[in-house]
Amino acid sequence: MAGAATDHPLLGREIVGRIGALGAISETPENLTRIFLSPQHRAAAELLLSWMESAGMRAHLDAIGNVCGRYEGDRPGLPCLMLGSHYDTVRDAGKWDGPLGLVTAISCVADLNRRGRRLPFAIEVVGFADEEGVRFASTLLGSRAIAGTFDEAALGSRDEAGITMHQALSQFGLDPAHIGAAARARRELHGYVELHIEQGPVLEGLNLPVGVVTAISGATRLAVRLVGMAGHAGTVPMALRRDALAGAAECIVEIEEFCRTDPDGLVGTVGYIHAMPGATNVIPGQVSFTIDIRAAADAPRKLAVTDIVRQIETIAKRRKLTLQVDVTHENRTVPCAPWLKRQVAEAVAAEGYRVFELPSGAGHDGMAMIDIADVAMVFVRCRGGISHNPAEHVEEADADAGARVLLRLIENFLPRTGEAKAS
Repeated sequence: MAGAATDHPLLGREIVGRIGALGAISETPENLTRIFLSPQHRAAAELLLSWMESAGMRAHLDAIGNVCGRYEGDRPGLPCLMLGSHYDTVRDAGKWDGPLGLVTAISCVADLNRRGRRLPFAIEVVGFADEEGVRFASTLLGSRAIAGTFDEAALGSRDEAGITMHQALSQFGLDPAHIGAAARARRELHGYVELHIEQGPVLEGLNLPVGVVTAISGATRLAVRLVGMAGHAGTVPMALRRDALAGAAECIVEIEEFCRTDPDGLVGTVGYIHAMPGATNVIPGQVSFTIDIRAAADAPRKLAVTDIVRQIETIAKRRKLTLQVDVTHENRTVPCAPWLKRQVAEAVAAEGYRVFELPSGAGHDGMAMIDIADVAMVFVRCRGGISHNPAEHVEEADADAGARVLLRLIENFLPRTGEAKAS
């Protein structure tokens, strides 16, 4: 392979320093929180734009708040290899989820620019504005805008303060009427590659700094409501109770057991539960909870959802509880393109690491980008597999390893058309 990335200066230290600077932009100094269209989101965008410009890119903020930079190829106007990740966070977040991929991509372009290296394609780096969906409960807003699949009905959704997304965009200094202008055509992209922390313990268990992602697991989210009968905790005999919380507890245990024994690697989570009236001496009459079901293939996930709902129905009927189940989110599994995944694997091997493939159980912007481009992902080891937590951490050596793999991939990237001609 040409373009030995191992001859380039260390990038890990620069990346770690920038992750720290970005992580300092938060609603409070105690807990990292940077939600969509907040003042902190704006400050982070300005910092990212400055880094893109210093890396030799033309940079701008699009109408949904994506930070976009373009590094031209050996002639202007060529299709691009798009790199990126998100720069919003969950509440009380870690500083690596999202920003690692974005900052690493910027550092790789900066390295090319320092050496005056231009390639037979452009490179575009995108910091997606809202992947987490914390503020308006609508995920992948930035990547959906670029993929041309943004649902304008979301502009009417409100945050906890009653502010609509339309209002928030305007207050941020953006024009909601121009979101459609962010959309890109498939012919403009050779592919989309995202570097991201693993958010799990597999690479650490294997003592590997990087991994090759096979697919982004699809997910189904359900909202469940059980209604029984509230009553006095001391006067209603156990045999006569219609306790909605006890019913929910049985459902949750059943979900865990079902997923634990599934041979297809299914994972299920009940992440939220709310009991009413919520008093110590009152039998809960109504309970709401969520279910999140994920798998690396769509068919077993959909079958599992059907089976789980059937079991919940059985529990509710036996306990004389009224049941309501609504699907609140459905995302298909996104396989990484074999031709692009192969080039990621070649870059990993060329940097001297064992090639290990694994699926992503977490969702990523590639789930939206698949509508206009083939996608691939590089995972970087994170300590303890911890994510969405202040303890989230990546060692400098691993950040450097991820950067070297990405840089080697970029410098040796062969668009699919060229690959087809060579074969």
